[in-house]
Amino acid sequence: MAPQPVSINGETYSITLGARGRRGAQFIHHPRPSPVPGAQIGSSVTGASSGDRRGRVLGAREWLGDVHIQRDYELLSQELWASNPNLAARTRFADPLQAFRVGQGTTAESLSAFHQIVDDPNGNDTADFLFLPVNDASATDLNHRGSHWSLLLVDRRDRNNQVAYHYDSAPGHNDRPAATLAERVGANLQDALIREQSNTYDCGVFVVDGTRELVRRMAEGSHPDPLNLSDLRANRRALQNRPRG
Repeated sequence: MAPQPVSINGETYSITLGARGRRGAQFIHHPRPSPVPGAQIGSSVTGASSGDRRGRVLGAREWLGDVHIQRDYELLSQELWASNPNLAARTRFADPLQAFRVGQGTTAESLSAFHQIVDDPNGNDTADFLFLPVNDASATDLNHRGSHWSLLLVDRRDRNNQVAYHYDSAPGHNDRPAATLAERVGANLQDALIREQSNTYDCGVFVVDGTRELVRRMAEGSHPDPLNLSDLRANRRALQNRPRG
């Protein structure tokens, strides 16, 4: 399918869509990011390494782009369907682009992206758990593509009392985009504990590893404090190896 234009708050993006709106190529047209002085940096709502546009290659200190996160989420979804199909049917690992559109798009764009995330193949909202990558990129400022990832876990089992747990390895950095995204999906925002990153480039690794740990605990159902990730250790080497496997 040919690339389709996507408008977010007046900015034009290009995305190749597959079945049910899934993307097949990298999307945002901005140049590669520059570090933000003084920030806990480590992300971009844009590309993978120049050597592999599908996120299968990740350098030792490379910032994670959206395709790195999306690639690992696709692998995790496949693993969960194989091991726990009941939980997999109720869980969504959101494409970072779709999560960005939900939080930063117009009302119509946000609603469309939301349903692409939560609806099953029959068009029914069967999602009880949403894993939404949060990024501080601007939809209107071409020079601010984003410098930090965090994670929003939305528990929707009670549709009248949805709760969004925000995991930020640089506490406070993504408070604003997380609050906006939680409001857009109709959830009450709560801060959740996660280990703080010790460098300037692993925030995206904390997102994917935090997601995997939360899913593991959800599947096992026996952890004494299932939402607390203060003991999480981000493992970049494992993330680098998973796509190769």
